[in-house]
Amino acid sequence: MLTTIEGYYEQGQIFLKEEAPVSEKTAVIITFLTENNRNVKQRKRIPGGLKGKLAIPDNFNQSLDDLKEYM
Repeated sequence: MLTTIEGYYEQGQIFLKEEAPVSEKTAVIITFLTENNRNVKQRKRIPGGLKGKLAIPDNFNQSLDDLKEYM
């Protein structure tokens, strides 16, 4: 079972914001979200950046032969 619980780390201890759904010793994976990870700059989008790279075929709206038995 995988469960995600939010919490915080302070002075060598980890504090969870809610009760863990287990009652016995269990392995855990901890990921530290530093301020640098939270505010990652997204690359600026360029309007029309894919122009000429994508094409819609002329028969796009025609029914598919694989689906004829269902129609």
